[in-house]
Amino acid sequence: MKFVQALSKIEIVTLTECIMNHTNYRSRSRAQAILLSNRKYTINQLSDIFAVQRDTLSNWLTQWDKNGVVALFDSPREGRPPKLPPEGIEFIKQEIEIEPRSPKRVVGRVKAHFGIDISEDTVKRILRGSGKIWKRVRTSLRSKRDAVKFQEAQHSIYSLQQEHEAGTITLTYFDASGFSLKPVIPYAWQNINDNVELNSGHSIRYNVLGFMDLESNLTPYVFNGKTDTDSVVACFDDYSSTLSNPTWVVLDNASVHTSAKFKANIDKWKSRGLNLFYLPPYSPELNLIEILWRFIKYKWLSFTAYLSQDDLYRELMSVLENVGSTYKVTFA
Repeated sequence: MKFVQALSKIEIVTLTECIMNHTNYRSRSRAQAILLSNRKYTINQLSDIFAVQRDTLSNWLTQWDKNGVVALFDSPREGRPPKLPPEGIEFIKQEIEIEPRSPKRVVGRVKAHFGIDISEDTVKRILRGSGKIWKRVRTSLRSKRDAVKFQEAQHSIYSLQQEHEAGTITLTYFDASGFSLKPVIPYAWQNINDNVELNSGHSIRYNVLGFMDLESNLTPYVFNGKTDTDSVVACFDDYSSTLSNPTWVVLDNASVHTSAKFKANIDKWKSRGLNLFYLPPYSPELNLIEILWRFIKYKWLSFTAYLSQDDLYRELMSVLENVGSTYKVTFA
């Protein structure tokens, strides 16, 4: 016959508390078995009560006599051995660089290479663990631009930013963007079985030409429909007449900005304190007003702006009028 060593009053209280309060079923069962063994229940009886093998019961009692309260609790477990070896995880990381849109193809390549069946969820879990996320792919013009000219322009703009911060000049960014009833909102939280639908169709396009400085002070000009060189020249004429500080305007090489009619006015604007800084081709990220257009289209215009032409105009004008106060772009 095998029984636990005689229990002290403190041990009996401890085991009773474990039976009453512990959250783990196995720990409660062990505590109760030890108390019953102390009352001379045999291993066969305990095996029937707790529906475990005799060897398991015997081990419970042995471990209690050897380790005391610690024997009531399970040791930390390592979990199920991973299906993939470490080189399999590295293989997935390398394959997703080749085909970043298709975890399903990676599953097939793992099967072919290692002979192991895994799920797409396993691939996604490994990718998330390596710091990747699923997000919109951005288009880029980097391959088309001159890297040296880009770096030179970047350095020159940085110098202008330093002068702006010192107050010796005002640095502004000029560009144009269009807004219509064609929605540009790609994602939104929606019910599983319902879709948020936005009307899409022919509408008036509002073209906004704007000058914005590093403090998000915006001077916008809104045109109903197409703009041309005369429209852009008129904007520069008006803006240059308001200057109280030498001003540099960063702009791209759009055809309207390089036309003979536009360039014919450069000396006049310069006499008013307005100087132009042309960006090298394919360098939109150096024109910080591009960030403003993205914020307006993807964050600040609500769904209701796309309900009608009047709604779009009213909300667009409200946003433009409040850029720099309610709506602010912080350039890091």
